[in-house]
Amino acid sequence: MEIRNLTRAEEEVMRILWQLKKAFVKDILAEMPEPKPAYNTVSTIIRILEKKEVVGYNAYGKTHEYFPMISEEEYKRHEMKQLMVNYFDNSLPNLVSFFVKDNDLNTKDLDEIMRLIDQQKKDK
Repeated sequence: MEIRNLTRAEEEVMRILWQLKKAFVKDILAEMPEPKPAYNTVSTIIRILEKKEVVGYNAYGKTHEYFPMISEEEYKRHEMKQLMVNYFDNSLPNLVSFFVKDNDLNTKDLDEIMRLIDQQKKDK
């Protein structure tokens, strides 16, 4: 299944669903920060997420309980791939170079990155 890009509002709802695992619109609304959007706004966002096939539901009469159909990890992976393609010519060295230059990575950070890379190599 191809994951489609989400708007900020859609991501906010998905983060709440990932946290709650399953929820009714009122449950999602309760978790949102002030100023809270209208109930109908959240309901509309959920319907859009259904159309994008990232949210499913169980119907209980006229009420629907929603749940994520993709994991947060799957979405993060999708977003990182999009970032790599759109901004770094699909090049990991370009991405790392950007973070080294623009984020003042120190030696400790670089050592941690190398440790993670080495661990990934061992795990494969």
